[in-house]
Amino acid sequence: MIKRDLTVTTPLAEWLEYLEHLHNKNIDMGLERIKKVAAQLNLLQPKAFVITVAGTNGKGTTCRLLETILLKAGYRVGVYSSPHILRYNERVRIQGQDLADQEHTAAFSAIESQRTESLTYFEFSTLAALWLFEQANLDVIILEVGLGGRLDATNIIDTNLAIITSIDLDHIAFLGDTREKIGFEKAGICRPHIPLVVGEPDCPNSIKSYAEKLACPTLYRGQDFDYQQTENSWNWQSSQQQWQQLPLCHIPLQNAVTALAALQFLPFKIEKQVVVDSLATVTLTGRFQRLTTAQRQQLATRFKLNEQTMPQIVLDVGHNPHAARYLATQLQQTEYQHLYAVCGILKDKDAARVLQPLLPFVSKWTCVPLAGERGQTGKVLQQKLNVIAGKEGKHVNSESVDSMLQGIKNALNQSNKNDLILIFGSFHTVADFLALLE
Repeated sequence: MIKRDLTVTTPLAEWLEYLEHLHNKNIDMGLERIKKVAAQLNLLQPKAFVITVAGTNGKGTTCRLLETILLKAGYRVGVYSSPHILRYNERVRIQGQDLADQEHTAAFSAIESQRTESLTYFEFSTLAALWLFEQANLDVIILEVGLGGRLDATNIIDTNLAIITSIDLDHIAFLGDTREKIGFEKAGICRPHIPLVVGEPDCPNSIKSYAEKLACPTLYRGQDFDYQQTENSWNWQSSQQQWQQLPLCHIPLQNAVTALAALQFLPFKIEKQVVVDSLATVTLTGRFQRLTTAQRQQLATRFKLNEQTMPQIVLDVGHNPHAARYLATQLQQTEYQHLYAVCGILKDKDAARVLQPLLPFVSKWTCVPLAGERGQTGKVLQQKLNVIAGKEGKHVNSESVDSMLQGIKNALNQSNKNDLILIFGSFHTVADFLALLE
């Protein structure tokens, strides 16, 4: 088993490099190794109320809205999420704030001192998050599942409330190639007699059977809770609660709907005004995110442009078919003259089913490279795009470039203030763009 003499004062970057090479596999499904280390560190039974959130898409925004509501209601909240976009520190939030490097290295050092098992990067970081939460005297811990549910590192903790946001095909090599198989893996976060909220309107039978077998009190969207959207607001209702004229928000509405259903099972009283205020303010990086005024000014300065004549710019981390279909619906509701897509997709993703829903919207495609073992060049992605379009009987205006820097330069030079630049396809794609604004 690899061990190095790293300490609390070792730079975070050095720790992270160590974690990346600690185990012989990047993903190694199973809970035995991490559970043994967690037991040694006394991390398996948090004092806080635990909410575990699984799903193909929507986990991040569901967690963020719950976090926002609980913070506004006056509770102490910790959130563990992944992946990060720019910095590892994004993975752990306490009281809505990222933590300093030194707090993470303290957690890493504590775990390393007790570790007797080989751990993956994600397993080690999960333990670190739990250790940090243990020090923080929290009321609520929100855990975002990394991959699947049943065998995900976060599932070493017995949750007090399970949430499944959506089910679609993704990570089929690990989770199975049907919605039923994937649903079974996601349902693995359930515990006997512990409440479950399902935001997926077309819920697989595998989830229903799992919940019934464990006698979980369950709320299903479309059956036990639902919503209606009007032009300027929306209504939410269940058999126990009704909230009228809620403000539209900057996260996908179906995820907000699921988060509000989860409130029904919390041991806390949440006033409607807290919900309204939270919906009005909640945001999350990379979810149909428009650049802030400061970011637009940074971009204009970087490329010597007039910010007033720059196009709209939207960032989206949609990287699987379900997310791409939702992104297409968002574009349908957005006004622009021409759409310029700057796109990078990992080679193990289903590029055909990610790109196909967006073909009708895009005037010009710029395919950018992604680094790392799972990355691919812009040229290879462009070739895939052309094949996909050909099967649809379409010709696409496309190009490939060698960097995000060149890709965004081209898109900015070719567009005007009435247009929209969409930067999407992977967390890495959005991260590469945001790094240009640093």
